[in-house]
Amino acid sequence: MADNTLAKDVANTPATEAEAEIQADSKSYTQQEVDNMMARMRGSLEKKLLKPYEDLGDPEELRQLRTDAEKRQQDQQIKRGEFEKTLQELASKKDLEISRRDNIIREYRINTPLVSAAAKHRSVNPDQVKALLMSNVRLNAEGEVEVVDHKGSVRYNDKGAALEVDDLVREFLDSNPHFVQSTPASAHARSSNAVATDRSIKNLDITKLDMKNLDDRNQYREYRKLNGIA
Repeated sequence: MADNTLAKDVANTPATEAEAEIQADSKSYTQQEVDNMMARMRGSLEKKLLKPYEDLGDPEELRQLRTDAEKRQQDQQIKRGEFEKTLQELASKKDLEISRRDNIIREYRINTPLVSAAAKHRSVNPDQVKALLMSNVRLNAEGEVEVVDHKGSVRYNDKGAALEVDDLVREFLDSNPHFVQSTPASAHARSSNAVATDRSIKNLDITKLDMKNLDDRNQYREYRKLNGIA
């Protein structure tokens, strides 16, 4: 009986240390034990990798700082975009105001003097003369009116003085008489003609008028007025 027991103990005892290690490695682990081992390995690895950067602070804090910095940069870009848009709007308004101001000055200093001079020199159509001569008149950097030639050079008269708008218009009308009105009849001639017409109508033979004709009806109306017929 003792021999059997001894034989069983010998059979159950590892023959060598290697066999003992194999038997130890073949031990089964629970899932919790595996998870704990992996966590220890990960922690050890992270600690090893992050050791050179310990002076910089906690990694999570560094990530948060980076996120905050990126957000601030985006906010600044957005603000700059709005600021640039505001600048563009202001620049556009400024250009519009400058254009409006220049148009008012041009109307006052160039267009109106051209029309006035054309009317003064009895142009048939002062606005047409203005349109034809506008390109020959400009405002210089000081806002003064200059009469220029087709090359853009300032023109001067025979006395060496700068040509004025009135001179330009008169010169144009002298060279283009078909733009000038014909000489009107004198006031005396108009008066004489009016008297003769009134006398003729006053002594008109109304029996010869055709009341179906508009001119005859108008003459009859004048006839009644001149003769005091109600």
